[in-house]
Amino acid sequence: MASQRPDGTGALDTDTTSALSSVPVPPRSSELYAALDLGTNSCRMLIAQPKGSGFHVVDSFSKSVQLGAGLERTGRLSRGSMARTIQALRICQQKLRRNKVRRMRLVATEACRRAINGEEFMLRIQRETGLRLDIINPEEEAGLAVISCAPLVSRKTENLLVVDIGGGSTELVWIDISKVPKQERAASIMRLHAGFDQSITEMPAARVVDWISVPLGVATLRDQFNDVEDDAARFALMSWFFEENLSSFKPYQSAQPQEHFQIVGTSGTVTTVAASHLGLRRYDRTKVDGLHMSSEEIDKVIHSYLAMGPQGRRDDPRIGQDRSTLIMSGAAILQALMRCWPTNRLSVADRGLREGLLYAQMSADGVLDESGH
Repeated sequence: MASQRPDGTGALDTDTTSALSSVPVPPRSSELYAALDLGTNSCRMLIAQPKGSGFHVVDSFSKSVQLGAGLERTGRLSRGSMARTIQALRICQQKLRRNKVRRMRLVATEACRRAINGEEFMLRIQRETGLRLDIINPEEEAGLAVISCAPLVSRKTENLLVVDIGGGSTELVWIDISKVPKQERAASIMRLHAGFDQSITEMPAARVVDWISVPLGVATLRDQFNDVEDDAARFALMSWFFEENLSSFKPYQSAQPQEHFQIVGTSGTVTTVAASHLGLRRYDRTKVDGLHMSSEEIDKVIHSYLAMGPQGRRDDPRIGQDRSTLIMSGAAILQALMRCWPTNRLSVADRGLREGLLYAQMSADGVLDESGH
C-alpha cells in the first residue's frame, strides 16, 4: 500500500477556529515547511527551509506530553493527557503563525491509532487550536523513518535494517539495495517516500524485503511489565517479550548475510545509549548523529544502566529525569534487535519522523537538489 499524503501541505488562516490545512501555492525554495509528530510520549515539531539536498531548521518544539498515559489499561486517551497535549499544540500553532508557515504536515501515530477516542481527539484539536492532524498508518510511519535516515546509509551497504523505536510502537524495515549502483543507494531509499512498492520505477530501486510495526514502544512495553519489581528481571522479560513479537518478520525467520549489512537506529533510546557510550555530560547532536556502534559497545552501556539501578539512572545526566523511566524498556528493545542481528555497524540517527515528513514534502514539491543524495 502506498504512503498516504494529502494534497498540498498547510494553510494559515486568521480565524483560529478553521483548520490549518492545505492550500495550493507554487513551490519556492524560500518557502518554509513544517512537520509535527504527535507520538505516545512526545509532541515535536520542526520548521525548516529547503537548502540543497536537505534543509535548514529555523524553529523547533519538543515537549513530553505522555499522551499514551493509561492507554494500555483503559483503551482511551485520558482527560489529563489530552489537556497537556492541547497546551503543547497551542504553542506549535503560535510558532507556525509567527513564522507564516503555509506548507506543513502534522501527524499523530500509535497512541491515537489505538485509542477508542483517537479520532474524536483529532476533531477537538482542530476545534481548539485550528490545527488539523492526520492519524497516519504504520506503513507511512515506517516509510518516513526510512527516508529520514537515507543520508546515513553507507555506499558499501547492500542490506539495510532501519529501526524506529517510538513511544507506542517500533517500526522495522528491511531493505535490499544490492542491485542499486553504490552512488545511487541513498537516493533509491529517498524515493521510498512514494511508497514501499517501487516495482514500477525504471531506475534501480531499493527493495523492501519486509517491514513490521510492533505495537510495543518504550512507553507501552514499560507499562506491560510495571508489576515486575526486580529491575533486572523486568528488563530480561521485556527484551524476550519484544523478540517474540518479531516472529512474523521474514528476516527474523531466515539467516541474513552479515557482510555489507547496516542497521540504522532512530529514537531517543538509541541517541541516549550513544551519548552514554561517548561519556557526554551534555548532549551534542553533532557527535551523536551518524555515530557507529557495535553490538558489544551497546551491550556495555546497557549493563551499566542495569548496574546503576532506577535511582542511579534518574541521577545520571546523560539519561535525565524525563527519560529515566523509559530507557530500560527502550534498551530491552535494542538488546533484542542486537541479539537477532549482531553488527559492528549500528548507525545512530538523531532524526526521525519529522525529518521524513520534511523530506517527503520538499521532494514532492521539487525544491530539493536530489543529486545531492
